[in-house]
Amino acid sequence: MEPGARRGRPRSEAADARIGEAALALLLDRGYDRFSVDEVAVRAGVAKTTLYRRWPTKDHLVVAVVARLQDEVPVVYRGDVRADLTRYLNAIVDGLHRMRLAGRPEGSGDRSAGLVAEVAAAAARHADIGAAVHELFTRRNALVLRLLEEAKEKGELRPDVRPDVVFDQLAGALYYRLLITGQPLDPPYVDLLVESVLGGASA
Repeated sequence: MEPGARRGRPRSEAADARIGEAALALLLDRGYDRFSVDEVAVRAGVAKTTLYRRWPTKDHLVVAVVARLQDEVPVVYRGDVRADLTRYLNAIVDGLHRMRLAGRPEGSGDRSAGLVAEVAAAAARHADIGAAVHELFTRRNALVLRLLEEAKEKGELRPDVRPDVVFDQLAGALYYRLLITGQPLDPPYVDLLVESVLGGASA
């Protein structure tokens, strides 16, 4: 760096944490339509320009909140691929329900996909949002694919099984139910789904 040049101000981890907590709380409380970047700034005690530099639109910040929700879910291979996948998918279902009910009282009877559908629509409409969503899921899915690879290495899955296809069947079924059919997502369904998919993949 040239003499006299100044580095940009380093990001504050404390501010990042406040922003993340404020954005998540507001989104779950208000839902997508009433979510406001400006109000997140007020709640987090930071300048609006701080948020807009990193998340230029509401959709960008919503994707960051979704990433925060997903990162709360651990992905660990503990030696029993059925149990590990069942545990993981049930945690994903819990997260999807939180997103679906964002801004709506539980028990309202509204079975629409809510925030999940809004994120999917924004990703389809805007290339930069789509790229952010793609990056988020690529990063998270890599952890599950590694879990399935470990299960193959331990002999739980057939050597010719493709982890990406197995996970497509599992995750695709959850999102299809949520976004298209509106059928229940619950532990019995997850148990049946895992058993059905792994039934053709097990060693």
